Formats: sequence, structure tokens, C-alpha cells
Amino acid sequence: MGTKGMSVLRHIIEQERKFPQATGSLTGLLMDLIYAAKVISREVNKAGLVDILGLTGEENVSGDEVKKLDEYANDKIFNSMDHGGHLCIMASEENDEVIPIPDEFPKGKYVLLFDPLDGSSNIDANVSIGTIFSIHRKKTDGENGTLEDCLQKGSDQVAAGYIIYGSSTVLVYTTGQGVNGYTLDPSVGEFLLSHEDIKTPSKGKIYSANEGNAKFWDEGTKKYISHLKEKDSASGRPYSLRYIGSLVSDFHRNLLYGGIFLYPADYKDPKNPKGKLRLLYEASPLAFIVEQAGGMATTGKENIMDIVPTELHQKVPLIIGSKEDVLTYQKFVADNTN
Repeated sequence: MGTKGMSVLRHIIEQERKFPQATGSLTGLLMDLIYAAKVISREVNKAGLVDILGLTGEENVSGDEVKKLDEYANDKIFNSMDHGGHLCIMASEENDEVIPIPDEFPKGKYVLLFDPLDGSSNIDANVSIGTIFSIHRKKTDGENGTLEDCLQKGSDQVAAGYIIYGSSTVLVYTTGQGVNGYTLDPSVGEFLLSHEDIKTPSKGKIYSANEGNAKFWDEGTKKYISHLKEKDSASGRPYSLRYIGSLVSDFHRNLLYGGIFLYPADYKDPKNPKGKLRLLYEASPLAFIVEQAGGMATTGKENIMDIVPTELHQKVPLIIGSKEDVLTYQKFVADNTN
């Protein structure tokens, strides 16, 4: 019997039944998050019709200007997740510090990290944007979660996913048992299974990078990009550049079609090269998803999933996509490192 078209709740419950020890708490957490995604999707789709576009006049901890819709999405996720009894703590890209669960609500055993609206600089141009989330188990003693519970490596994730708000709203997530995608059917208000057991091609034909930063890249990255622009030995054609500038959109396309996304270290300051993307809110959850789909994620020197975070808003280089492409990139970096 085919499963395409079944609701996300039914699919989650059927997957849960494979684990007799499951309590249903993770299912409840995911359904609370999915509710928030539906409401955010509604606001994104009508953003041009209401006074929700534009800047608030504030900056987040990373120095980015906060858009009104970022703030709305951040608040909506918090208000949907704080009272369910599934979480002990949260952290958001938009907040300087961890977000405790209010004392009046019960505490759970899970930790939620999220980027409420990735790619929000593209909102006013009607470019696809998205929500990225990562879920861990609580590791410390006591009822309340702590910073230590948030600073866990990607390989310890229980679940991760994203919701992309585009021509349709699509949820993609994994609990470590493969990757599935669900499309929101607005006529019934439900996410329905549309992309079952996603497997990314082992080698792609697309590369996604902001070549405006090329002069600041390391030599290995520069040579790798030049290599992609030459004739590929398999197809006889160079790779195609496809760069939206919205991470979740570029990642989603490459996950389905195959390819590689690159945001390497920035060598504007040679003594302190670093990436732009956040480990906890962007790199780790997408790395979990791509690995479950057969792909790979690296900084160029180490696996994203193996990095133990030391800061809540830690940034890393991110090279992610089809496994053969990422391995080739790593070889170029290794061959050009002094």
C-alpha cells in the first residue's frame, strides 16, 4: 500500500510504532512545531498585504537587521512550543541567550534550537525562505535545561528539519530513519507526504556559492570552483551555478537534484578565518538531513556532525551536498593546504 498523500501526523505515528519504547513526546513536540509552521506560512503568503514587511530597527546577536517577519516567526515558535511539556529549553538565532521554559509550564526531556526565518533578507523580493530546527535530548540533571544542553554536537541530534515557504510550503525532516518531505495542502490545512524516503544523488551537476566573495577564499576552494567550471569527466559539461542566497532554498534544491552548496571560511581577516553560517541553527541540522539522505557536510577539514560547539552562536564554514562532490572538494582543500 502506498503512503504518499498520508498526513504527517499519521506518518509520524506509524514510524513511532516501530519503537515500542517511544512515549509520544517527540510526536507531540513535532506537531506543536508543525502548527507554528502553518501559521508562519500563512503570514509569509500574505506578507505583502499587511504591515509585516520591513525592518524593526533592531539587530540580532549576529549583527543582522531584524525583519518584522523574523520577529513574528520567532515569537510564534516560542509561543507554540513553551507550554506543551516536551521541552526543557530553547535557543534561537534571534536571541542572544538561551530561552528558558516559563516556570508555570511543565518541563520535558527535549531541547529545541531553531532559525525562525532563514533567508529573511530576501522577504521583500518574494524569494523562498524557511524555518530550520534541531532537536536534542536533555543531558543535564534537574528539571530545567541549561546552556550545556544546547551545546551538543550534530551527531547527538534526535531530529532535524526545515520548512520552506515557497510556491508551496514543504516540510522536510529526519529522526535518523531516513528523510521525508511533506507538502502543505491549504484546502485541508494538513501537511501530506509528497517526497518519501528522499535520497540525494551521489554526484550532482549544480554548485551554489556566492562568488562575490571569491577573492577571500582559500586556494583550495578557488581551484575547486575552477574545476567545476571545466568539462566534467562524466557528463562532458561544466557544472551549473545556481545560487539563490537563501540557504534553505539552495539546500532544498540541491538535496532533490544533487549538487554542492559552499559557504567557505572568509579570509578577509587571515588570522581569524571563519564561516558565516551558524553551527547550531543551520549547519548541524542540515548536515543531519543530508547524511540521512546519503550526502555529506563538512567545513572542508572536519565533519560538521562531529563539531562540539563552544558558543551558542558559533559560526562555521559549510560545504554540503552530494557525497562525491563534497569528497572532491575536501581533496582540493587538502592538496592546497600548506
